[in-house]
Amino acid sequence: MQGISYRTFGGPEVLEYGDLPDPKLAPDAVLVKVVATAVNPVDLACRSGLLAPLLDTAFPVIPGWDVSGVVVQRGWSVDEYTVGDEVIGYARKDWLGQGTCAEYVACPVRTLAHKPRNLGFLAASGLPLAGLTALQALRRWLRVRRGETLLVHGAAGAVGSMAVRIGVDLGARVVGASRADAAEQVRALGAEPVAYEDGFGAAVRELVPEGVDAALDTVGGPVLAETPPLLAQDGRLASVADGEVLSLGGVYVFVRPDPHDLADLAGLAEAGAVGVTVARSFPLDRTGDAHRAAAQYPGSQGKTVITVDWE
Repeated sequence: MQGISYRTFGGPEVLEYGDLPDPKLAPDAVLVKVVATAVNPVDLACRSGLLAPLLDTAFPVIPGWDVSGVVVQRGWSVDEYTVGDEVIGYARKDWLGQGTCAEYVACPVRTLAHKPRNLGFLAASGLPLAGLTALQALRRWLRVRRGETLLVHGAAGAVGSMAVRIGVDLGARVVGASRADAAEQVRALGAEPVAYEDGFGAAVRELVPEGVDAALDTVGGPVLAETPPLLAQDGRLASVADGEVLSLGGVYVFVRPDPHDLADLAGLAEAGAVGVTVARSFPLDRTGDAHRAAAQYPGSQGKTVITVDWE
């Protein structure tokens, strides 16, 4: 098969396009013909070697964890899918090696769900990682409930915008912190916007004098450090961006594959509760350009997607 790989850590220049071995199909996996794969910040971190202390690496590495595509073969123990099914996946394995930037990828069924019927393949490819991160942070770790107030940092970004819409769907009042130029975008998502440039802490205290019940940080750094005083008594704090949250009494969230959560997320997409905006797309052989674009443009401008031609 044709695909992208890298043989050493580095910048986008280490990405090579060419022939790669066809994936082997484990009994509990399906072979997916890739139609699209979204680029996420973690893909850039993996390529540069930042995750090497956490994940074993088997060079050459095929990058990418998000995928949308079609099942073309199933393993012996699989009865959840059949050939021809359209699927989405957060196809992260326990090591770096076999990713989604290729014509085919073998995906364990624990990483997949049926593709939302109302999303095209390009948009659907941007749903799993960002959507699961937000869903798991709000439901599993922060346990946001109807009637509570939720503060989302980076509310216009890929994960933040998902968190706003999922928070609204959960019945929470959502306050969305972002750059001032993204305020109307945040409002359109269903949140009450506050701008970092205007002193967001004072703005949050004015909106919610009693403090917010839960806060999700997708930014880190000083923004995270200023958040604990904004919490209500017994308020909960989580970050997907900065491990320092642990020293502040919060939890650090790293998304994991979960077929039930992913199916729930697909259901939210079909109901119109969440969605994906594709800002730009690149063919597979221009994955390096896709990585450069993803590094240059913030998530608030939409997803960067890589497309794979069908024979």
